[in-house]
Amino acid sequence: MNNHQDALFRSLADPTRRAIFEQLCKQGEQTVGTLTGFAGVAQPTVSKHLAVLKQAGLVRDRHEGRQTHYSAQVQALAPLMDWTKEMTNFWEARLDALENLLTRMDQ
Repeated sequence: MNNHQDALFRSLADPTRRAIFEQLCKQGEQTVGTLTGFAGVAQPTVSKHLAVLKQAGLVRDRHEGRQTHYSAQVQALAPLMDWTKEMTNFWEARLDALENLLTRMDQ
């Protein structure tokens, strides 16, 4: 795994960060205040979570006056999707080999 993938996996490992990212995916761009109300934690905590998500490339911020608006960057999930597909293919091949072995043993 490379550093970008590590950051992506680490950022999504936290349930609050996942919930914030999911909220942005489902509801679109939102302010820190709106996300704070949703997350049920203090605003500084939400801001720290958003910083981690931003560092991983999962969110983008846009400043408008005194407000900061955040939006999900779904394309940043591509490495996760690639890794999941790779692991699925690996395990399917292993299970197919096991099934073939068991079939030969039954004969």
